[in-house]
Amino acid sequence: MFEQTFKNIDDVLRKEAGCASELDYTEQTSWLLFLKYLDDLEQERALKAEFDEEKYQFILDEEHRWSSWAVPQDKDKLLTGDDLIDYINDHLFTYLKGFKQRATSADTIEYKIGEIFSEIKNKFQSGYNLREAIDLIDELSFKSQEQKHELSDLYETRIKNMGNAGRNGGEYYTPRPLIRAMIAVIKPQVGEKIYDGACGSAGFLCEAYEHLRKGKLTTSQLEQLQTSTFYGKEKKSLAYVIAIMNMILHGISAPNIVHTNTLAENINDIQEKDRVDVILANPPFGARERDEIKNNFTIRTGETAFLFLQHFIKMLKKGGRGAIVIKNTFLSNADNASRELRKELLTSCYLHTILDCPSGTFQGAGVKTVVLFFEKGKATEKIWYYQLDPGRNLGKTNPLNDDDLAEFVEFQQSFKVSEKSWLVDIDKVDKESYDLSVKNPHAPEEDTLRSPAEILNQIASLDAESAEILESIGGLI
Repeated sequence: MFEQTFKNIDDVLRKEAGCASELDYTEQTSWLLFLKYLDDLEQERALKAEFDEEKYQFILDEEHRWSSWAVPQDKDKLLTGDDLIDYINDHLFTYLKGFKQRATSADTIEYKIGEIFSEIKNKFQSGYNLREAIDLIDELSFKSQEQKHELSDLYETRIKNMGNAGRNGGEYYTPRPLIRAMIAVIKPQVGEKIYDGACGSAGFLCEAYEHLRKGKLTTSQLEQLQTSTFYGKEKKSLAYVIAIMNMILHGISAPNIVHTNTLAENINDIQEKDRVDVILANPPFGARERDEIKNNFTIRTGETAFLFLQHFIKMLKKGGRGAIVIKNTFLSNADNASRELRKELLTSCYLHTILDCPSGTFQGAGVKTVVLFFEKGKATEKIWYYQLDPGRNLGKTNPLNDDDLAEFVEFQQSFKVSEKSWLVDIDKVDKESYDLSVKNPHAPEEDTLRSPAEILNQIASLDAESAEILESIGGLI
C-alpha cells in the first residue's frame, strides 16, 4: 500500500544536499511522519467530538496544523522553495519547541512535541525537495490498524537500514529475531511493567507490545497496554525521536519514553515504587561516562554497559525477570569491577541462561555478545549455556533470522543438554574470579598448536622444495 511511497521519499532524500546518510533519512522522515500523524489524530478526535456533540480543543493552532501549511486547500497558500524553508526553520519549529515550556507535565503529548522539536533539526536545504517529500508523506494515512501496521513495518525497515549502514547506526538497532527470542524466554504478561533504560529505537518495547497484543484482550487490558505497561529512557536525541515515532506506529498513542541519561540517576535513590517486572535491553557498550556519573553506582567502572547492568538489577522487583545483551568479555574480565559485578549478579539474581551469540549478530560491531537471562531475588544455582551456531557467516546480506533461534528457544524451556548447550553448577565456578566464560564441553578438541621450531623446519623444507623446482625449470630453458 505505502511501500512505493517510501521508496519515492528515499529518492527525494538521496538528492537532498542536507541529507548525507541513512541516519539523516530516518531523522527527516521521522519529523514529517510525526506531524502528519498528529494531524490525522487531531482530525479523528475532532470528528468524534462532533459526532458526540462535544467541542474538541486542538493541540496545535490552526495555522501550524499539517492540513493548513503542508497541504492547504487554498493553493495560493501553498509554500515551496525558500518560502517553505523559511517557514519551517523560523516559524514552525520555533512554535513546536515552545510546547515544552507550555505543557502541564512531562507525560503529555504536548511536552513530547516540544521535546522532539527541541532536539531535531530540519536538514532540507532545498524547499523544492522538501515540497516533494511533504506531498509524498501526505499520501500516507494512519487511520486504520492495517495502515499503521504497514507503516510500522516500513519504518522498522528504515531503522534496520540505518543500523546496517555501519558507523554509529548500529546503536539504534538490535536484530529483531534476537529480541523476539529474548521475549519468548522472558514471557512478559499483561499487567506487568516492561522497561528498557537504554531504549534506542524502542525495538524491545515495540516487539513486547506485538507479543502481548497476540492474545484476546479486554478493553481494560488494551488500555493498560496503552498507558501503563511500556517504559523507556533514552539519552540521544535522534534515538529518542525515533523511539517515539516507532511506538506510535506500532499503536502506542502516547509513549512513556523519557529523554534523559539513565545513568545520571543514583541507584540508591531507586525505590520500590520505581521497580518493574520485566527488563529487556541492549545497553551501549564501550562508551565512557564522567566520574560524577560513576559515583551513582556501588561498583564503580568506566564501562557504560556495566553501569547499566547495575541499574537494571536495582530496577527489578523481587521475582522480576531480565534479559540483557552485553559484550562477552563481561563473563571473564579480570578487573575488580567486572568480578564484583558478576558476583553481585550471581548472588542477588538467578542467572539461569547465557546465550552466546556468534560474530556478525550485530552489523558493524567488532565485539562478540552474550545475552544474560536472570530472575531477581534468589541466588544462582545452575547456569544453562547455549552456543548459537547458525551454520553460516552472518553479515549484511545474511543476517540472523527467527529460524536460527528456534532451537535455542525450544531447548531453553527445559534447559536441554546438547552439543550446543550445557549446564554449569554454580559450585564449579571459581569464587575468586567468578569467571563465567563460555566453554562448551561438547566442542571437538582443537588441533594442538605447532611449536615455533616445527614451523621453521616446515618453512625451510618448503623453501628447499621451491628451489629444487626452480632449478628444474631453469634447466628446461
